[in-house]
Amino acid sequence: MYVVAVVAPSLWLLLWTFSVVTRADKPVADNCDLSEDLRKEIAGYRPIVKQVLAYVLDGPHRGRTWAELAEFTDTFGSRLVGTKNLENSIDYMLDKLKAAHLDNVHGEEMTFEAWQRGDESAWLISPRSKKLGMLGLGTSVGTPPNGINAEVVVVNSFDDLHNKSSIIEGKIVVYNQPYVSYGITAQYRSLGASIAAKYGAIAVLIRSITPFSLYTPHTGHQQYSEGIKKIPAACITIEDAEMLQRMYDRGNKIEILLKMNPKFFPNATSRNTVAEIKGTTKPERVLVVSGHLDSWDVGEGAMDDGGGAFVSWNSLVVLKELGLKPKRTIRCILWTAEEMGYLGANAYLEQHANELDNFDLVMESDDGTFTPYGLEFHGSDKSACIMKEVAKMFDSINATTVISKTETVGSDIDGFQRLKVPGLSLMNKNEKYFWYHHTQADTMAVEDPDALDLNTAMYALVSYIVADLSIDLPRYT
Repeated sequence: MYVVAVVAPSLWLLLWTFSVVTRADKPVADNCDLSEDLRKEIAGYRPIVKQVLAYVLDGPHRGRTWAELAEFTDTFGSRLVGTKNLENSIDYMLDKLKAAHLDNVHGEEMTFEAWQRGDESAWLISPRSKKLGMLGLGTSVGTPPNGINAEVVVVNSFDDLHNKSSIIEGKIVVYNQPYVSYGITAQYRSLGASIAAKYGAIAVLIRSITPFSLYTPHTGHQQYSEGIKKIPAACITIEDAEMLQRMYDRGNKIEILLKMNPKFFPNATSRNTVAEIKGTTKPERVLVVSGHLDSWDVGEGAMDDGGGAFVSWNSLVVLKELGLKPKRTIRCILWTAEEMGYLGANAYLEQHANELDNFDLVMESDDGTFTPYGLEFHGSDKSACIMKEVAKMFDSINATTVISKTETVGSDIDGFQRLKVPGLSLMNKNEKYFWYHHTQADTMAVEDPDALDLNTAMYALVSYIVADLSIDLPRYT
């Protein structure tokens, strides 16, 4: 979520916390009001569930999602939007999808302003000399060529910043905020620069948004607020943020030299990548499976979101190879420019606005591809009940939990859900997801072949069953 206006810091924190903490997420009730005929229809897919699980977990597709992802990441590495490397990887994917004989394979172009990291460094000058681990944040402006050499004020919250507002002018602000959750804590990365600039700060260094660190700085997207001076913004490690806090609390005068030289490219282009299994009797009706191909320029984007993208397109390959064609069309979309603020998804939503009445469900995998244990769903109560019946088909792999979420699920599919298209993601054992997220550690070492197989099989089956049902998923009215 991005908020353009800067409000009083204490009010901002209250509003953010309220929006995240008061979600009425709940397990779907057992007493769902579904007809016995519909329950029997869904239960009738059990032989297909058994067939797909056997094919992916123990048959010809076993390990293939991992192997395909490994080849992809070994070939291209990180895939920052706006780079030739990402576009080459999209060409590679288009060739892969065509070779799999999927339907309607093509790219859909969008235009944006690209950002690329340049040379950057942060040095502690006083009270001792130390190079700080840092990563500039996406869309951050740079420093003057000789850098910014300034005194530091350390704060641990927006309220703390507000209380120290009289001493912020001309200083570098270091945020040493505690990690509560990604949703709550990421506000410091998203808006920390503009809120500090409001008080006259000339740069910000933000404690990485993670609960755990092995001296790994985490990059990410940040949002400048309209009408407020843009100042350089970077993340530093937990270890260095805590060290600077200790120094500041002792009364040491802290001085840092920050250098950042990013580049901006207006009118850059990229593509969303599309492939389908065309529906047999209702081809105009669409169910979407998706993940994003772009990544940050650190690590290899294997977890965020190579795994999700490869689970999505491999789910179509599984259905194709087994000759399973549902009534409705299953469309795989591999988004671009997710990391820069869902630009690819927003462009797709705008380009296909007149088709949304035909979208039955949008699915996204962008929260890890660890061992799945169920579904999280955003939609009407009756649709949630249908998804609960679908999840019962996964008892053999212990993935029957269904959570109905008041908030939308997924980032790229957020806009669809706000327009009342039901949304779904797999719940997976991703407790360590934010250990690796947006860091050099996002590599194939994080991915497990068996977990990727389970995710692939579940994506194939959920998409097939919903796309083949005799009824459309009921929407919110």
